[in-house]
Amino acid sequence: MNRRVFVVGVGMTKFVKPGAREGWDYPDMAREAGSAALSDAGVSYDRIQQAYVGYVYGDSCSGQRAVYELGLSGVPVVNVNNNCSTGSTALYLGAEAIRGGRADCVLALGFEKMQRGSLSASYTDRAGALDKHLEVLARKYQPQEPFAPYMFGAAGLEHMELYGSTPEHFAMVGEKNHRHSVDNPYAQFQDEYTLQEILDSRSIYGPLTKLQCSPTSDGSGAVVLASEDFVRENGLTEQAVEIVGQAMVTDLPESLGGSAISAVGFDMSRKAAEMVFEQSGRSAEEVDVIELHDCFSANELLTYEALGLCDIGEGHKLIEKGDTTYGGRWVVNPSGGLISKGHPLGATGLAQCSELTWQLRGIAGNRQVPDAQLALQHNIGLGGAVVVSLYRKAAI
Repeated sequence: MNRRVFVVGVGMTKFVKPGAREGWDYPDMAREAGSAALSDAGVSYDRIQQAYVGYVYGDSCSGQRAVYELGLSGVPVVNVNNNCSTGSTALYLGAEAIRGGRADCVLALGFEKMQRGSLSASYTDRAGALDKHLEVLARKYQPQEPFAPYMFGAAGLEHMELYGSTPEHFAMVGEKNHRHSVDNPYAQFQDEYTLQEILDSRSIYGPLTKLQCSPTSDGSGAVVLASEDFVRENGLTEQAVEIVGQAMVTDLPESLGGSAISAVGFDMSRKAAEMVFEQSGRSAEEVDVIELHDCFSANELLTYEALGLCDIGEGHKLIEKGDTTYGGRWVVNPSGGLISKGHPLGATGLAQCSELTWQLRGIAGNRQVPDAQLALQHNIGLGGAVVVSLYRKAAI
Protein backbone atom coordinates (compact mmCIF):
# COMPACT_ATOMS: atom_id res chain seq x y z
CA MET A 1 0.00 0.00 0.00
CA ASN A 2 1.04 3.59 -0.53
CA ARG A 3 -1.76 5.71 0.88
CA ARG A 4 -1.74 9.49 0.87
CA VAL A 5 -0.57 11.21 4.07
CA PHE A 6 -1.79 14.56 5.39
CA VAL A 7 -0.71 16.95 8.11
CA VAL A 8 -3.92 17.93 9.92
CA GLY A 9 -2.62 19.50 13.11
CA VAL A 10 0.58 21.27 14.17
CA GLY A 11 1.83 22.91 17.33
CA MET A 12 5.03 24.08 18.93
CA THR A 13 6.28 25.93 21.95
CA LYS A 14 8.34 29.06 21.79
CA PHE A 15 11.98 28.00 21.71
CA VAL A 16 14.02 29.45 24.59
CA LYS A 17 17.50 29.35 26.06
CA PRO A 18 18.08 26.25 28.21
CA GLY A 19 16.61 26.84 31.64
CA ALA A 20 15.04 30.19 30.71
CA ARG A 21 11.59 29.01 31.82
CA GLU A 22 12.14 27.95 35.40
CA GLY A 23 10.68 24.55 36.24
CA TRP A 24 9.76 23.87 32.60
CA ASP A 25 10.56 20.19 32.15
CA TYR A 26 10.22 18.10 28.99
CA PRO A 27 6.76 16.73 29.93
CA ASP A 28 5.55 20.33 30.20
CA MET A 29 7.01 21.11 26.77
CA ALA A 30 5.40 18.02 25.25
CA ARG A 31 2.02 18.78 26.81
CA GLU A 32 2.12 22.33 25.42
CA ALA A 33 3.09 21.39 21.86
CA GLY A 34 1.07 18.18 21.75
CA SER A 35 -2.10 19.82 23.05
CA ALA A 36 -1.71 22.59 20.47
CA ALA A 37 -1.39 20.07 17.62
CA LEU A 38 -4.38 18.03 18.80
CA SER A 39 -6.46 21.17 19.20
CA ASP A 40 -5.43 22.34 15.73
CA ALA A 41 -6.54 18.99 14.30
CA GLY A 42 -9.73 19.00 16.35
CA VAL A 43 -9.12 15.51 17.68
CA SER A 44 -8.60 14.14 21.16
CA TYR A 45 -5.63 12.00 22.15
CA ASP A 46 -7.77 8.86 22.21
CA ARG A 47 -8.05 9.14 18.41
CA ILE A 48 -4.27 8.73 18.08
CA GLN A 49 -3.37 5.17 17.07
CA GLN A 50 0.44 5.42 17.25
CA ALA A 51 2.92 7.96 18.59
CA TYR A 52 6.52 8.52 17.50
CA VAL A 53 8.37 10.66 20.03
CA GLY A 54 11.83 12.09 19.39
CA TYR A 55 14.54 13.41 21.70
CA VAL A 56 18.33 13.20 21.75
CA TYR A 57 19.15 13.87 25.41
CA GLY A 58 17.08 11.80 27.81
CA ASP A 59 16.53 8.43 29.39
CA SER A 60 14.90 5.45 27.75
CA CYS A 61 11.11 5.73 27.51
CA SER A 62 11.10 9.49 28.00
CA GLY A 63 8.80 9.46 24.99
CA GLN A 64 6.16 7.63 26.98
CA ARG A 65 6.58 10.01 29.91
CA ALA A 66 6.08 12.91 27.52
CA VAL A 67 2.90 11.69 25.80
CA TYR A 68 1.39 10.55 29.08
CA GLU A 69 0.78 14.27 29.59
CA LEU A 70 -1.76 13.96 26.77
CA GLY A 71 -3.34 10.67 27.87
CA LEU A 72 -2.78 7.01 28.63
CA SER A 73 -4.47 4.98 25.95
CA GLY A 74 -2.19 1.96 25.52
CA VAL A 75 -1.20 2.77 21.93
CA PRO A 76 2.32 2.01 20.65
CA VAL A 77 4.80 4.75 21.57
CA VAL A 78 8.13 4.57 19.74
CA ASN A 79 11.15 6.50 21.04
CA VAL A 80 13.24 8.07 18.26
CA ASN A 81 16.82 9.41 18.35
CA ASN A 82 18.54 10.43 15.11
CA ASN A 83 20.62 13.38 16.27
CA CYS A 84 19.47 16.70 14.80
CA SER A 85 17.06 15.01 12.37
CA THR A 86 15.19 13.31 15.20
CA GLY A 87 11.97 15.30 14.83
CA SER A 88 11.64 14.71 11.11
CA THR A 89 12.54 11.04 11.60
CA ALA A 90 9.55 10.76 13.94
CA LEU A 91 7.49 12.48 11.26
CA TYR A 92 8.79 10.07 8.60
CA LEU A 93 7.97 7.01 10.72
CA GLY A 94 4.47 8.27 11.43
CA ALA A 95 3.89 8.94 7.75
CA GLU A 96 5.16 5.46 6.88
CA ALA A 97 2.62 3.93 9.27
CA ILE A 98 -0.18 5.71 7.43
CA ARG A 99 1.23 4.97 3.97
CA GLY A 100 1.39 1.30 4.82
CA GLY A 101 -2.16 1.12 6.14
CA ARG A 102 -1.17 0.41 9.73
CA ALA A 103 -2.81 3.55 11.14
CA ASP A 104 -5.16 6.38 10.18
CA CYS A 105 -4.16 8.98 12.78
CA VAL A 106 -0.65 9.30 14.20
CA LEU A 107 1.16 11.75 16.47
CA ALA A 108 4.77 12.77 15.85
CA LEU A 109 6.18 14.69 18.79
CA GLY A 110 9.67 15.94 19.60
CA PHE A 111 11.24 17.79 22.48
CA GLU A 112 14.57 18.68 23.97
CA LYS A 113 15.73 19.93 27.35
CA MET A 114 19.32 20.94 26.71
CA GLN A 115 22.38 21.99 28.62
CA ARG A 116 23.80 25.43 27.98
CA GLY A 117 26.83 25.71 25.73
CA SER A 118 27.98 23.72 22.74
CA LEU A 119 27.07 20.11 22.09
CA SER A 120 29.39 17.48 23.51
CA ALA A 121 29.58 13.68 23.62
CA SER A 122 27.43 12.07 26.31
CA TYR A 123 29.63 8.96 26.55
CA THR A 124 33.41 8.84 26.44
CA ASP A 125 33.98 5.13 27.12
CA ARG A 126 32.84 3.86 23.69
CA ALA A 127 33.08 4.59 19.98
CA GLY A 128 31.52 7.87 18.97
CA ALA A 129 28.91 8.01 16.22
CA LEU A 130 30.95 10.67 14.43
CA ASP A 131 34.39 9.09 14.79
CA LYS A 132 34.74 8.24 11.10
CA HIS A 133 33.43 11.62 9.94
CA LEU A 134 35.86 13.46 12.21
CA GLU A 135 38.75 11.34 10.91
CA VAL A 136 37.93 12.46 7.37
CA LEU A 137 37.85 16.12 8.36
CA ALA A 138 41.05 15.94 10.39
CA ARG A 139 43.02 14.90 7.32
CA LYS A 140 42.50 18.37 5.84
CA TYR A 141 41.49 20.72 8.65
CA GLN A 142 42.92 21.18 12.13
CA PRO A 143 40.42 19.73 14.65
CA GLN A 144 38.92 22.02 17.24
CA GLU A 145 36.37 21.69 20.01
CA PRO A 146 33.42 21.95 20.03
CA PHE A 147 33.02 19.46 17.19
CA ALA A 148 29.84 20.74 15.50
CA PRO A 149 31.04 24.21 14.40
CA TYR A 150 34.39 22.66 13.51
CA MET A 151 32.74 20.21 11.13
CA PHE A 152 30.54 22.73 9.36
CA GLY A 153 33.20 25.43 9.49
CA ALA A 154 35.60 23.06 7.75
CA ALA A 155 32.98 22.39 5.07
CA GLY A 156 32.66 26.15 4.63
CA LEU A 157 36.42 26.47 4.20
CA GLU A 158 36.37 23.72 1.58
CA HIS A 159 33.61 25.50 -0.33
CA MET A 160 35.65 28.69 -0.30
CA GLU A 161 38.71 26.84 -1.61
CA LEU A 162 36.82 25.00 -4.34
CA TYR A 163 34.27 27.54 -5.52
CA GLY A 164 35.36 31.01 -4.45
CA SER A 165 32.76 31.78 -1.82
CA THR A 166 33.82 34.26 0.88
CA PRO A 167 33.13 34.81 4.58
CA GLU A 168 30.73 37.57 3.54
CA HIS A 169 28.53 35.06 1.71
CA PHE A 170 28.13 32.93 4.81
CA ALA A 171 27.46 36.03 6.90
CA MET A 172 24.68 36.98 4.45
CA VAL A 173 22.90 33.77 5.42
CA GLY A 174 23.07 34.73 9.10
CA GLU A 175 21.88 38.26 8.35
CA LYS A 176 18.90 36.94 6.36
CA ASN A 177 17.77 34.44 8.96
CA HIS A 178 18.05 36.83 11.89
CA ARG A 179 16.04 39.35 9.86
CA HIS A 180 13.36 36.76 9.13
CA SER A 181 13.02 35.82 12.80
CA VAL A 182 11.86 39.29 13.81
CA ASP A 183 8.31 38.33 12.80
CA ASN A 184 8.30 34.88 14.43
CA PRO A 185 6.88 34.85 17.98
CA TYR A 186 8.11 31.26 18.43
CA ALA A 187 11.76 32.17 17.78
CA GLN A 188 14.37 32.13 20.53
CA PHE A 189 15.91 35.28 19.11
CA GLN A 190 14.03 38.05 17.31
CA ASP A 191 16.89 40.49 16.80
CA GLU A 192 18.01 41.94 13.49
CA TYR A 193 21.71 42.51 12.76
CA THR A 194 23.62 44.23 10.02
CA LEU A 195 25.95 42.22 7.83
CA GLN A 196 28.90 43.91 9.50
CA GLU A 197 27.64 42.99 12.95
CA ILE A 198 27.39 39.36 11.82
CA LEU A 199 30.96 39.46 10.50
CA ASP A 200 32.28 41.22 13.61
CA SER A 201 30.76 38.78 16.11
CA ARG A 202 33.09 36.32 17.80
CA SER A 203 34.97 34.02 15.41
CA ILE A 204 34.12 30.34 15.92
CA TYR A 205 35.83 28.32 13.15
CA GLY A 206 36.71 29.09 9.55
CA PRO A 207 34.19 31.56 8.12
CA LEU A 208 31.72 31.02 10.97
CA THR A 209 31.06 33.67 13.59
CA LYS A 210 28.79 33.39 16.61
CA LEU A 211 25.80 34.97 14.87
CA GLN A 212 25.97 32.29 12.16
CA CYS A 213 25.58 29.41 14.63
CA SER A 214 22.37 27.92 15.99
CA PRO A 215 22.03 28.02 19.79
CA THR A 216 21.14 25.24 22.19
CA SER A 217 17.47 25.50 23.09
CA ASP A 218 14.58 24.10 25.10
CA GLY A 219 11.32 23.43 23.30
CA SER A 220 8.91 21.04 21.66
CA GLY A 221 7.00 20.54 18.42
CA ALA A 222 4.17 18.22 17.42
CA VAL A 223 2.34 17.14 14.28
CA VAL A 224 -0.85 15.11 13.82
CA LEU A 225 -0.84 13.02 10.63
CA ALA A 226 -3.86 11.39 9.04
CA SER A 227 -4.95 9.23 6.13
CA GLU A 228 -7.19 10.50 3.34
CA ASP A 229 -10.18 8.63 4.79
CA PHE A 230 -9.64 10.18 8.20
CA VAL A 231 -9.40 13.66 6.65
CA ARG A 232 -12.66 13.18 4.76
CA GLU A 233 -14.58 11.59 7.63
CA ASN A 234 -13.58 14.32 10.09
CA GLY A 235 -14.10 17.34 7.85
CA LEU A 236 -10.42 18.33 7.82
CA THR A 237 -10.03 18.98 4.10
CA GLU A 238 -9.71 22.76 4.37
CA GLN A 239 -6.78 22.67 6.79
CA ALA A 240 -5.03 19.51 5.57
CA VAL A 241 -1.59 19.72 3.98
CA GLU A 242 -0.43 16.73 1.96
CA ILE A 243 3.06 15.23 2.11
CA VAL A 244 3.52 14.60 -1.62
CA GLY A 245 7.09 13.33 -1.38
CA GLN A 246 9.31 12.18 1.46
CA ALA A 247 12.65 10.41 1.71
CA MET A 248 15.09 9.46 4.43
CA VAL A 249 18.71 8.77 3.51
CA THR A 250 21.70 7.80 5.64
CA ASP A 251 25.41 8.12 4.90
CA LEU A 252 26.70 7.02 1.51
CA PRO A 253 30.20 5.92 0.47
CA GLU A 254 30.89 9.52 -0.59
CA SER A 255 30.27 10.68 2.98
CA LEU A 256 33.59 9.21 4.08
CA GLY A 257 35.45 9.70 0.81
CA GLY A 258 37.64 12.58 1.92
CA SER A 259 35.54 15.69 1.27
CA ALA A 260 34.56 17.91 4.21
CA ILE A 261 31.40 18.92 2.36
CA SER A 262 30.41 15.28 1.94
CA ALA A 263 31.28 14.48 5.56
CA VAL A 264 28.62 16.93 6.78
CA GLY A 265 25.90 15.29 4.72
CA PHE A 266 25.83 16.92 1.29
CA ASP A 267 25.43 13.65 -0.61
CA MET A 268 22.69 12.39 1.71
CA SER A 269 20.78 15.62 1.22
CA ARG A 270 21.21 15.58 -2.53
CA LYS A 271 19.99 12.00 -2.88
CA ALA A 272 17.00 12.57 -0.60
CA ALA A 273 15.97 15.66 -2.57
CA GLU A 274 16.26 13.78 -5.85
CA MET A 275 14.09 10.97 -4.49
CA VAL A 276 11.43 13.41 -3.30
CA PHE A 277 11.23 15.25 -6.61
CA GLU A 278 11.05 11.94 -8.47
CA GLN A 279 8.26 10.67 -6.20
CA SER A 280 6.21 13.83 -6.56
CA GLY A 281 6.88 14.67 -10.19
CA ARG A 282 7.75 18.18 -9.08
CA SER A 283 10.98 20.18 -9.24
CA ALA A 284 12.92 22.63 -7.11
CA GLU A 285 11.86 25.41 -9.49
CA GLU A 286 8.23 24.87 -8.51
CA VAL A 287 8.86 25.26 -4.76
CA ASP A 288 7.81 28.53 -3.11
CA VAL A 289 9.02 28.26 0.49
CA ILE A 290 11.72 26.17 2.16
CA GLU A 291 12.67 25.36 5.73
CA LEU A 292 16.16 23.83 5.70
CA HIS A 293 18.71 22.82 8.27
CA ASP A 294 20.85 25.90 8.88
CA CYS A 295 22.52 24.66 12.05
CA PHE A 296 25.37 26.84 10.77
CA SER A 297 25.29 29.31 7.89
CA ALA A 298 27.71 27.13 5.94
CA ASN A 299 25.19 24.31 5.88
CA GLU A 300 22.43 26.49 4.50
CA LEU A 301 24.65 27.58 1.62
CA LEU A 302 25.70 23.99 0.91
CA THR A 303 22.10 22.82 1.08
CA TYR A 304 21.03 25.25 -1.66
CA GLU A 305 23.20 23.16 -3.94
CA ALA A 306 22.16 19.79 -2.50
CA LEU A 307 18.45 20.56 -2.97
CA GLY A 308 18.99 21.60 -6.56
CA LEU A 309 18.25 25.29 -6.15
CA CYS A 310 21.42 25.95 -8.12
CA ASP A 311 24.38 24.11 -9.61
CA ILE A 312 27.07 22.69 -7.36
CA GLY A 313 29.52 25.42 -6.40
CA GLU A 314 27.06 28.27 -6.93
CA GLY A 315 25.22 28.47 -3.60
CA HIS A 316 26.95 31.73 -2.71
CA LYS A 317 25.56 33.32 -5.87
CA LEU A 318 21.99 32.69 -4.70
CA ILE A 319 22.43 34.50 -1.39
CA GLU A 320 24.36 37.27 -3.13
CA LYS A 321 21.48 37.87 -5.58
CA GLY A 322 18.82 37.81 -2.85
CA ASP A 323 17.18 34.71 -4.32
CA THR A 324 16.52 33.09 -0.93
CA THR A 325 14.53 35.83 0.79
CA TYR A 326 11.31 37.77 0.27
CA GLY A 327 11.18 39.16 -3.26
CA GLY A 328 13.61 36.52 -4.51
CA ARG A 329 13.09 33.17 -6.20
CA TRP A 330 12.46 31.26 -2.96
CA VAL A 331 11.94 32.25 0.66
CA VAL A 332 14.29 30.07 2.67
CA ASN A 333 13.77 29.80 6.44
CA PRO A 334 11.01 32.39 6.87
CA SER A 335 10.89 31.22 10.51
CA GLY A 336 14.41 32.50 11.10
CA GLY A 337 15.80 28.99 10.75
CA LEU A 338 17.79 27.19 13.40
CA ILE A 339 20.24 30.09 13.63
CA SER A 340 17.64 32.42 15.07
CA LYS A 341 14.55 30.35 15.88
CA GLY A 342 16.66 27.96 17.96
CA HIS A 343 17.56 24.28 17.78
CA PRO A 344 16.12 21.94 20.44
CA LEU A 345 17.29 18.88 18.56
CA GLY A 346 14.29 16.59 18.90
CA ALA A 347 11.81 19.36 18.11
CA THR A 348 13.48 21.01 15.12
CA GLY A 349 12.03 18.89 12.31
CA LEU A 350 8.51 19.18 13.68
CA ALA A 351 8.87 22.95 14.08
CA GLN A 352 9.92 23.11 10.41
CA CYS A 353 6.80 21.13 9.46
CA SER A 354 4.65 23.45 11.57
CA GLU A 355 6.04 26.55 9.87
CA LEU A 356 5.49 25.16 6.39
CA THR A 357 1.96 24.06 7.27
CA TRP A 358 1.14 27.59 8.41
CA GLN A 359 2.69 28.98 5.24
CA LEU A 360 0.60 26.71 2.98
CA ARG A 361 -2.54 27.51 4.95
CA GLY A 362 -1.76 31.20 4.47
CA ILE A 363 -1.79 32.00 8.20
CA ALA A 364 1.88 32.81 8.87
CA GLY A 365 1.24 36.48 9.63
CA ASN A 366 3.92 39.02 8.79
CA ARG A 367 6.28 36.29 7.59
CA GLN A 368 3.75 34.86 5.12
CA VAL A 369 5.20 33.95 1.73
CA PRO A 370 2.72 35.28 -0.85
CA ASP A 371 0.60 32.59 -2.51
CA ALA A 372 2.70 29.71 -1.17
CA GLN A 373 1.58 26.49 -2.88
CA LEU A 374 4.53 24.09 -2.57
CA ALA A 375 6.86 23.81 0.42
CA LEU A 376 10.10 21.88 0.95
CA GLN A 377 11.60 20.73 4.26
CA HIS A 378 15.16 19.56 4.88
CA ASN A 379 16.41 18.28 8.24
CA ILE A 380 19.80 16.64 8.79
CA GLY A 381 21.55 14.91 11.65
CA LEU A 382 25.19 13.94 11.45
CA GLY A 383 26.10 10.37 12.08
CA GLY A 384 24.01 10.44 9.89
CA ALA A 385 20.50 10.84 8.54
CA VAL A 386 18.60 13.34 6.44
CA VAL A 387 14.87 13.64 5.86
CA VAL A 388 13.47 15.73 2.99
CA SER A 389 9.70 16.28 2.67
CA LEU A 390 7.60 18.10 0.09
CA TYR A 391 4.20 19.55 1.01
CA ARG A 392 1.25 21.08 -0.81
CA LYS A 393 -2.17 22.34 0.22
CA ALA A 394 -4.48 19.35 0.13
CA ALA A 395 -6.43 18.62 -3.03
CA ILE A 396 -9.11 16.11 -2.05
